[in-house]
Amino acid sequence: MKTTYKLSIVLALLAITGLTVVACSSTKTKYSDVPAETVADTADDFKIEKSGAQLWGETCNRCHIAPSPADYNDTDWETISLHMRVRANLTENESKKIEEFLKSAN
Repeated sequence: MKTTYKLSIVLALLAITGLTVVACSSTKTKYSDVPAETVADTADDFKIEKSGAQLWGETCNRCHIAPSPADYNDTDWETISLHMRVRANLTENESKKIEEFLKSAN
């Protein structure tokens, strides 16, 4: 019961953090005097990278209740992450981050 409560708190904090990041990133900057190539390069430099925990909280709960990291061992998480990468249409980077988080937390 305590683990479920802690997990709920972590997921709530992740959701609040995600909403804050989305709200803060919605302002647009005008680059009227800057070449388009420079704007594209600048935008790539400032992309916010999500952690494995954030991706796990957002992605895995879209379709089902995300299992606890302690539910499976490292080998199982490798297999599950490969399967879910295909099913959830994740990038390799996203899948690796989620897998690393799950392995570190179990």
